[in-house]
Amino acid sequence: MLKEFKEFIARGNVMDLAVGVIVGAAFTAIVNSLVTNLINPLLGIFVGSIDFSNLVLTVGSAHFRYGAFINSVINFLIIAFVVFLLIKLLNKVLAKPAEEPSEPTPSTEEKYLQEIVELLKKQEK
Repeated sequence: MLKEFKEFIARGNVMDLAVGVIVGAAFTAIVNSLVTNLINPLLGIFVGSIDFSNLVLTVGSAHFRYGAFINSVINFLIIAFVVFLLIKLLNKVLAKPAEEPSEPTPSTEEKYLQEIVELLKKQEK
């Protein structure tokens, strides 16, 4: 069982997944910092200080902090849009130049037909 576990861990796709999760977490930290420290203050200049976290619905002794949920949704939308823009920019930067279309190689049938045409032209002369 230990041998099977070692084989499973040593597979390439498991290691790729681990690297992807680690890089994704680091990227998430960068994007969160971008949104928190740059985008939100910029929006605050135009919209004013928007903070819904104080909105609470109280029913009996239960407190529903729906304002914090609204803040999370707004942050998610901002982060999703920033990631969209970053990916779009990255795709532009890493875009491969368009390859020039090369002449298609003729199939065997086309080669034989061409030879027949040349033979017929020779016979006519």
